[in-house]
Amino acid sequence: QVQLVESGGGLVQPGGSLRLSCAASGNIFSINKMGWSRQAPGKQRELVAAITSGGRINYADSVKGRFTASRDNARNTVSLQMNSLKPEDTAVYYCNADFVQADSGLLYDLWGQGTQVTVSS
Repeated sequence: QVQLVESGGGLVQPGGSLRLSCAASGNIFSINKMGWSRQAPGKQRELVAAITSGGRINYADSVKGRFTASRDNARNTVSLQMNSLKPEDTAVYYCNADFVQADSGLLYDLWGQGTQVTVSS
């Protein structure tokens, strides 16, 4: 059993900052890609940032220069520092991990339960 536990969402004013964290635990051999996506009401889920095991980071154009993703491979955690937040950043943010299960060697794609981020004055 593998799970992703997210934390750090909330309500913030425009221009403010929030930090999201996600920890993976359980029967994990390795994690390939780990990152964040978001889904706003009435919109499709979109990638925000993804980090490979080698440390390469891919950001959505809409968050470049404002959001910073980081990853701790030893602890199986990924974080998202969000600065200069805008109302259009309001969404449910989901942590995602592509991992190899320790006992089977199979590759799985797992999503967290989501955490709400609301940017409003």
